Amino acid sequence: MREWSLARQLLVLQVVIVAVIVGGGSILAYLDAARNTEDTARREVVAVAKSVADAPTLVNALATPNPSTTLQPFAEAVRHDTGVDFITIMKTDGTRYTHPNPQEIGRQFLGNTRDALEGRVLTETFVGTLGPSVRAVVPVFSADRVVAMVAVGITVAAIADELSSRLVAVVLVAAAALGVGLIGTYFVSARVRRQTRRMGPAALGRMIDYHESILHAVHEGLLLLDRNGVVTLCNDAGRELLGVAEDVEGKPLSSLGLPSSLVDSLVSGGPVRDEIHVTDRSVLVVNKSEVPAHGAVVTFRDHTDLQALTGELDSVKGFAESLRSQAHEAANRLHTVVSLIELDRTGEAVRFATEELQIAQQLTDRVVGSVREPVLAALLLGKMAEASERGVELVITPDTHIEETALPGRDLVTILGNLIDNAFDAAIEGDEAPKVHVTVRSADPGVLIRVADTGPGLDEDASRAAFTRGWSTKDSSRGLGLALVGQAVRRYGGTIELGQEIGAVFTVRLPAGGQPEPAPHPRDGR
Repeated sequence: MREWSLARQLLVLQVVIVAVIVGGGSILAYLDAARNTEDTARREVVAVAKSVADAPTLVNALATPNPSTTLQPFAEAVRHDTGVDFITIMKTDGTRYTHPNPQEIGRQFLGNTRDALEGRVLTETFVGTLGPSVRAVVPVFSADRVVAMVAVGITVAAIADELSSRLVAVVLVAAAALGVGLIGTYFVSARVRRQTRRMGPAALGRMIDYHESILHAVHEGLLLLDRNGVVTLCNDAGRELLGVAEDVEGKPLSSLGLPSSLVDSLVSGGPVRDEIHVTDRSVLVVNKSEVPAHGAVVTFRDHTDLQALTGELDSVKGFAESLRSQAHEAANRLHTVVSLIELDRTGEAVRFATEELQIAQQLTDRVVGSVREPVLAALLLGKMAEASERGVELVITPDTHIEETALPGRDLVTILGNLIDNAFDAAIEGDEAPKVHVTVRSADPGVLIRVADTGPGLDEDASRAAFTRGWSTKDSSRGLGLALVGQAVRRYGGTIELGQEIGAVFTVRLPAGGQPEPAPHPRDGR
């Protein structure tokens, strides 16, 4: 048997609830109307009986030899005028003076009269000659003593007739309420049916379980934002990549301590395609899609390892380019030597070759002797060749000296390589002869890296923004290098200072025993 959809189950449940409520309300209304009708009848018969008992005609007629002659027409007139079913005037022993059926006059009254004989008003439901009736028996006083009694009643049949007319109104109201309830229930059910795609509870439960499993299993971060920039969902990978706490749902994105550039990009309108953002721990590739009238879906991938590999590849390319430049220079020098020999100027050829070889060897010996970290030494040699090709004088300061360090060479290359590249660009833009000074030395404790250029320097706003993603003195497509420098330094607990002694002076201090915070990796699924 096909499972009922959630909407159909809700429809049936709501119909039952509405029917029970309307039916129960109708029964209560009917019972209340019955009670009110009976109470009204009791009050009415008491009022009529007291009025008859207080009438002067009644007391005067009792003094005559045949009271029935006067009282019967009087009682019938009052009965017709008030709408009650009977008015019986009787002696204190219960003998009737009046009755709707004249044949009952002179016979004994059927009912209780003790309270009336004692001067009190009695109300009761009793079966008399006209059938069950609600009646009142009141005393008639003369000279402070009971001389007669008056009984006034309304038959139960008459009360039932009046109640029937009220029952019709109750039924009509109940039917109208039931109809309105069913119509409202139908529209609510139709809305639920559209929103649940006609799926049953079991199917919805399975879908939610699948979605939960997917959210926990995927390596990509997923973030759902409402229209006000409040986080409505963040999966496990998203929390790890962003470095946020478990309970981020319901909090504004701006309160999570994320980089302002990332927050501004996500809360602004419009889609985002493959934007790279640098946090304190990761390099993220971010995508965002708008969900009309709801908010946005944000996905992000960990780009840290790929960016590091890209940096290493750039370093290798730089080394290759440096080797190419050196090979080109060596070829030029060799051609010069060969030409001098062909011109029979052998002595000059020997001196020229020796001098060039000594200069190159001295430079290599100095770098290798001062920088015992092989990766940094290779980087500096490559950058010197690149500087020569770009027309920049690269100066390795005399105090440069560093032994092998426990810090990973990849991160040292990231920091120093990007600082030198940035300094090259700045120095070329300056008005003076382009020059870059580099210092790499062991400090107490740790490692100190200083790179200074003769460029135009940085103003206060640029200094604050220098280590954010996208900042560059050139076009907006650049600007990731210094952001990666800042990320690497923060990861090791180091510091960066920006001075203006020459042009721009970047000073990085890394602790000797600094250990990087583990880069987040999305869980394999739980």
